[in-house]
Amino acid sequence: MRSNEFGIRIAASTLALAVSYGAYAVTDEDIINDHKTPGDIVSYGMGTQGQRFSTLDDLNTSNIQYLQPVWGFSFGSEKMRGQESQPMVKDGVMYVTASYSRVYAIDARTGEEIWQYDARLPDGIMPCCDVVNRGVALYGDKVIFGTLDAKLVALNKDTGKPMWIKKVADYQAGYAITAAPIVVKGKLITGVSGGEFGIVGKVEAYDPNTGDLLWTRPTVEGHMGYVYKDGKAIENGISGGKAGITWPGDMWKHGGAATWLGGTYDPDTDSLFFGTGNPAPWNSHLRPGDNLFSSSRLAIDPDDGSIKWHFQTTPHDGWDYDGVNELISFDYQENGKTVKAAATADRNGFFYVLNRENGDFIRGFPFVDKITWAEGLDPKTGRPIYKEGGRPGDPSAMEGTKGEVVVAQPAFLGGKNWMPMAYSQETGLFYVPSNEWSMDIWNEPVSYKRGAAFLGAGFTIKPANDDYIGVLRAMDPKTGREVWRYQNTAPLWGGVMTTAGNLVFTGTPEGYLKAFDARTGEELYKFNTGSGVVGTPVTWTMDGEQYVSVASGWGGAVPLWGGEVARVVKHFNQGGMVWTFKLPKDRVASN
Repeated sequence: MRSNEFGIRIAASTLALAVSYGAYAVTDEDIINDHKTPGDIVSYGMGTQGQRFSTLDDLNTSNIQYLQPVWGFSFGSEKMRGQESQPMVKDGVMYVTASYSRVYAIDARTGEEIWQYDARLPDGIMPCCDVVNRGVALYGDKVIFGTLDAKLVALNKDTGKPMWIKKVADYQAGYAITAAPIVVKGKLITGVSGGEFGIVGKVEAYDPNTGDLLWTRPTVEGHMGYVYKDGKAIENGISGGKAGITWPGDMWKHGGAATWLGGTYDPDTDSLFFGTGNPAPWNSHLRPGDNLFSSSRLAIDPDDGSIKWHFQTTPHDGWDYDGVNELISFDYQENGKTVKAAATADRNGFFYVLNRENGDFIRGFPFVDKITWAEGLDPKTGRPIYKEGGRPGDPSAMEGTKGEVVVAQPAFLGGKNWMPMAYSQETGLFYVPSNEWSMDIWNEPVSYKRGAAFLGAGFTIKPANDDYIGVLRAMDPKTGREVWRYQNTAPLWGGVMTTAGNLVFTGTPEGYLKAFDARTGEELYKFNTGSGVVGTPVTWTMDGEQYVSVASGWGGAVPLWGGEVARVVKHFNQGGMVWTFKLPKDRVASN
């Protein structure tokens, strides 16, 4: 894999450097108030709670037709594949990641490159689901991101030169980092990928100024957490209190539960919220029990990494219904009281509303058209009521090496996968990018081998309908009602953003950036970017005008794991761009 000696290329543009050197440092206050300051974007999720809601309304349902592309920036070279990044913007400079662990600083007014950092990646990296990266964290004078060989890299925001590089985990054991890290209370927080290789998931905090490890919290029951002080590791309790309570034998030692999508932070309860991935291996007959804390949502103390509460969406997961999807904090009124809630749309097809103060289940309901593996959810606990015959069979009970095949819906790529949903403070609705597909799935014998795939299962994913797979849904979290839907031929794999202008933005694999009326779902705008959009749109103001940006470049897990679905979308062109649009000042009055 090609890279420069230190992977750095610095453009010498006088104009660009003038813009960059004029930028101010990002503070903790900037990050915690990001959702209130539309002149910049300094957190993943457009606010630490991850609502992806902008208070801007200059661009709205009445003038969206005047949104114009103002520049496009190519990520260049032969490195295409999936572009799942969310851009950040600070003081006229955009920071955006691209596939193969690359970072760019771009003049947000002109699209001119300021600098590029191209990570030196070793042979033998093992990202399960494409060579993607979802974005950076900004803090002080640093731009910080994770790499496919499981490192954190801090770059100088003005030059792109490395200030520190820290190994988080061993890529040869199957670890990688694809999520954007977040900064909370002066700590840099990251998760890890690798659940398909029998790793042990974890959440860790680092000093963003030095890269020093501050605490670590494993996400599989039985592993010790540590706090680091003065160069010493101090025990901070075993996750779950004891090893292997809900795991058989030594299976907890390679139990998966990767935290590969990163987390959100709720300042109201001072909690980090992280989802955890599938237990390893997929063959659930090898690990009877609930297998804590896999396929769960964890509330974690940002000061020392202690687990405050947990909620498991798929105990004893046997379908790869990985529970890593984001948990978004929001408030609503009920019986005259404010409910501090949080919501998540799970890969298993159910949408959950939790009390974010203690993790209690409030309600849950399907957000996809059909669920075959469960009859429903226990109304008190939210635990799934498993359907008899819905679990793929035990291969040890069969002659040969393959267990009974079952048809499961949703497929393991999920009713919703990594692509972030959005919550509108105007409509009170969640906008959920989802997919309708099923799978044939079966189990096979498997044993753990370091750095090798640890599945014990086979599968084929199929479309559930003839004319569409992707569905963008507006969901009411108080009733479970689907308010409107937009159906798309290809699977939806990009993130969603919504605004006070009653707009909902997302992209499609067919290449379009699209905008919808947040109240009705009417499609109001589309622009073809030349490749599939699997990034997440953002919006901000600059020089009195409202801008929108999105990364474009088809890829991700669907072409690699999609079975019959992958054949449906194989003709889509790859790419690697970030597009920026704006509403000209003279069109604001059109509303």
